[in-house]
Amino acid sequence: MFPRPNHLIGLTIMASTLAMSRAFQFGTRLAAVSSSRTRASQVMIRSPMFINSDSSKARTLSRRFMSTAASLTDEQKLELEDKIKQKGDEIRTLKDDGISKDDLKPHVAELLELKAQLDPSSVAPKKKKQQQQQPKKKKQNQQQNQKPTNDDAESDYITPRAENYSRWYNDIIRVCDLADDSPVRGCMVIKPWGMSLWDSIKNDLDARIKEHGAENAYFPLLIPKSFLEKEAEHVDGFAKECAVVTHHRLTADPSGEQGLIADPEAELEDPLIIRPTSETMIWHMFKKWIVSHRDLPLKMNQWANVMRWEMRTRPFLRTSEFLWQEGHTAHATYEGALEDSKDMLTQYADMCEKLLAIPVVKGAKSPSERFAGAEETFTIEALMQNGWALQSGTSHFLGQSFGKAFDVTFQDKDGKQQDVWGTSWGVSTRLLGALIMTHSDDAGLVLPPRVAPVQVVVVPIPPKKNDEEGKVALNDALDNLVADLKSKGLKVKVDDRDYVRNGAKYFEWERKGVPLRIELGPRDVKGGVCVFKYRVGSEGKETVNLDEVGTKAAEGLDNLQ
Repeated sequence: MFPRPNHLIGLTIMASTLAMSRAFQFGTRLAAVSSSRTRASQVMIRSPMFINSDSSKARTLSRRFMSTAASLTDEQKLELEDKIKQKGDEIRTLKDDGISKDDLKPHVAELLELKAQLDPSSVAPKKKKQQQQQPKKKKQNQQQNQKPTNDDAESDYITPRAENYSRWYNDIIRVCDLADDSPVRGCMVIKPWGMSLWDSIKNDLDARIKEHGAENAYFPLLIPKSFLEKEAEHVDGFAKECAVVTHHRLTADPSGEQGLIADPEAELEDPLIIRPTSETMIWHMFKKWIVSHRDLPLKMNQWANVMRWEMRTRPFLRTSEFLWQEGHTAHATYEGALEDSKDMLTQYADMCEKLLAIPVVKGAKSPSERFAGAEETFTIEALMQNGWALQSGTSHFLGQSFGKAFDVTFQDKDGKQQDVWGTSWGVSTRLLGALIMTHSDDAGLVLPPRVAPVQVVVVPIPPKKNDEEGKVALNDALDNLVADLKSKGLKVKVDDRDYVRNGAKYFEWERKGVPLRIELGPRDVKGGVCVFKYRVGSEGKETVNLDEVGTKAAEGLDNLQ
């Protein structure tokens, strides 16, 4: 992955030349030379140590560690070698995961610095190879035959799963218009097609949450730092992921060097945390709302965004900002809280299987993997095509930790003050990543019918320009067909764009994962039929009578689900 340290190579070098080369042994690589003094001197002058002034960073590192490398003990050298190996393994993993070049640079810089401590010559600049000019025609042919890469943001190429699964995943998101990069590192822009998938999940789950007895509310995005400090385990679990607001306004830099700066006079006494999760804020409010056993159980849910500063990000699976729902409940008894956390896990599993067609395994996390501050964390895990087990939803039994931290008590039936038992549970846009990796293929996105924003796309094939009678007949048949489909509760879109060829339409909707495409042309109308083409499950096309379209489509999509 990385160039080996440059060592001295000398062939038939005179004694004086050898003496000179040893003086410049760090970073100097000599080519084969003749026995003459003149030729040896020329080689020395051409070495990278003399002419590659653009590699100032490498020279600086080499000089910085040249003196310290000699004084390293054997134990220190072994420790450095171990760190270099670990960092190299980490970089290989990051590359396999499809990390961008910009995000990889800090890791490479750290590896080079470790190598420089062990061997300063390892950071010396390499001699650039002279590239032979190729004939113009040969270069053109190579460019034409070159396979598109993931770096080409305009390419519609999808890397095969067998070749690079991580790159395939990123290609699907890009090509299928699910999300795009944002100017903020670690954050993404969810595009309309991706947002409509999240809306489908949200609508289904929101009904389940309300059936569970929770009500929707909204709590502040900013949380006082002092709130997080009240629950020790919670602080330890999220401290490294918190984004902190320290000032409440900006001002122009008096020196004019930095433009806008945080106003030194506007520093907050209690810094604010951009919510990584809302337990602390919600339990602060529970203290105000809970007085008696009659106030329990109290169940709240909010649909919101959260911020957890991540170093390694991947769209939908792990981003610094993401969308989710978080439920928080307070109970009078241990049994009531434990039952609530398990019931919501069952709802999550049922939603994944019935809406997303993703089978999951329910279980409990090990103590080291539990949510910070929880006594028990229950989880649903889904198996991806590449063998990954993806955590797709969690439900936490909090015990009385947050109730005690925020002094939330209630008066029981006997008039005694008791501590409250609590739970929290949530799923996020990570479910979209699970959806992609469970069903999609090398041709693009594959969507189960129940979650698809468009279940049926109808592509009318227009008659010839002068065929007015054919146009009227096609439009009438099209209106009847769409009405029949909608009467069965199906989500339908008619793609009648006249500036896009039919083949391009087929390609686009297949990539976006629409479960069923219906083609309708003048000859079909005359024959009283149309053509069905399913995204998966059937290789060929199917001819269907127009008076059976709604029934056949509903049956076919149910079978596909």
